[in-house]
Amino acid sequence: MKTLTDVPISVLDLAPIAQGGTAADAFNNSVSLAQHVERLGYTRYWLAEHHNIAGIASSATSVLIGHVAGHTSTLRVGSGGVMLPNHAPLVIAEQFGTLATLYPNRIDLGLGRAPGTDGLTLQALGRDYSAGNQFPELLDELRFFFQPAQDGQRVRAIPGAGVDVPIWLLGSSDFSARLAAKLGLPFSFAGHFSPEGMAAMRLYRHLFQPSATLDQPHAMIGVPVIAADTDEQAQFLSTTQQQKFLSLVRGRRLQLQPPVETMDGIWNSVERAAVQEKLGASIVGGPETVRNRLNALIAETQADEVMIVSDFFRHEDRLRSYEIVAGLKQNQPAAQAETVGA
Repeated sequence: MKTLTDVPISVLDLAPIAQGGTAADAFNNSVSLAQHVERLGYTRYWLAEHHNIAGIASSATSVLIGHVAGHTSTLRVGSGGVMLPNHAPLVIAEQFGTLATLYPNRIDLGLGRAPGTDGLTLQALGRDYSAGNQFPELLDELRFFFQPAQDGQRVRAIPGAGVDVPIWLLGSSDFSARLAAKLGLPFSFAGHFSPEGMAAMRLYRHLFQPSATLDQPHAMIGVPVIAADTDEQAQFLSTTQQQKFLSLVRGRRLQLQPPVETMDGIWNSVERAAVQEKLGASIVGGPETVRNRLNALIAETQADEVMIVSDFFRHEDRLRSYEIVAGLKQNQPAAQAETVGA
C-alpha cells in the first residue's frame, strides 16, 4: 500500500493576496515559496487561472509561470490549470511552447474547462459558460498545434509545434476523468474544493486506455493542508482558509484574512456547514495528524502524486507548513519534522 513516502508531492499556488498586501507581495511570496519547496524536494509548482477575485493574483497564469521558472532551476512549473475555454488554443500553444523552449523539460500544462470566474467577467473575456461544452474540441485543436507541423500547414504555433509540453486534464467531476482516460492522459482531481468527487479517480483508472503518452493511468489528488507544530496551532491558522471559503459561500470574495480564535459569530450554522462541505478533504494538524491523514488519503484514492494547496495569512506560516510535510515525506519522526529546514 502506497504512503506519503512513496509518492511525489507538489504545490498548487493561487498567488494569494493577504489583507493589507498587494499583488506584488503575492508574486514575491510565490517566488519565495517556489525556491523554498525546490530546496525541500517538491516535484511540481503549479499556478491556477482565476479572474476578478480580490484575493488571487494568478490571472495571467503563463506570465507568472515564466516568472517562477526563471527564479528556480529544478522544479517543474506549470498550470493547475489554464481554463482552456477562456482562450484560443493557438494562443495557449504559443505561450506554453515559448515557456517550454525557455525552460526545457520543466513546463507542465494542466487544463480545466471551468471558467474560473463569474458570468460578467466571462463577458469581459469574450466568452460565456457554453464554451465549456466545447472543451474536447478545443483540446484536440490545442494538441494538434503541439504536433510537428505538417507540409503545407497554414497555421502553426511558433514556438509550439513539435515542442514537448506534457498535458494534464484537471477536474472536480467525472467529465475530465472520463476524457483523460479515453485519451490516455494524466489526470489531476481537485479535491481541494470538491472532496465529494473522489470516485472520479477510481473511474479514471477503470476507464483508462493506454496511449503514446501513458501506458498506464497516472492520477494526482489536490488537497488543502494546514500543517503546524501542534494540532492547536494548525486549527487556529486554519481559520484563514475557513474565512476564505466563507467569502466564497457569501459570493463576496475577499483577500486572505488573519486567523481568529473562533469562527463563532463570524458564520452561521448554514454557512458553517457549507464551508465544511467544501473543505471536507482539508487536512489540518500537527505533524503526526498530517502524516496519518495524508497516508489515509493516498490509501483511499491510490493517488500517484499529491498536490498541496495551503492558505495562510502569514507567509512564514505557509513556508513552515510545507517544511513539515517535506519532513514527513522523508519519513522523519514527528519531532524531526517539526524542525526540518529550521
